[in-house]
Amino acid sequence: MDSALFYLAASGMLCVLLWVPYIVNRLFVWGLPAFVSNYPSKQFPAEAPPIPLWAERAKRTHLNMVETLPAFVAVVLAAYLVDADNSLVATGAAVFFWARVFHASVYILGVPYLRTPIYLVSWAAVLVLGAQVVL
Repeated sequence: MDSALFYLAASGMLCVLLWVPYIVNRLFVWGLPAFVSNYPSKQFPAEAPPIPLWAERAKRTHLNMVETLPAFVAVVLAAYLVDADNSLVATGAAVFFWARVFHASVYILGVPYLRTPIYLVSWAAVLVLGAQVVL
């Protein structure tokens, strides 16, 4: 189970790091004074400075991981608690993590037609892990 816990921790770290590209871009778009003051103008957010599409995709990538991570955490910890098949749980956790790395890459880069299939791989990994507990 150590491998599954490694990928659980790595997925948590990935989630935390996925906001970095968006925030760094925001720093450059707004400038340091507006960035540290939290608002670039008194009309914010109605008149937010435009951001490039890749940065918007980076923000959405992070939010998608924030939405998906709780389910992954729940099934890995549940599998750990019921002492499920270690090799299958470790493989499922690794598949989830690497699918999320690839998902973030193709989403931020705007590669067409790959984002959804790669997301579905990570989604299927969560279901397989959950099945180890409930079946």
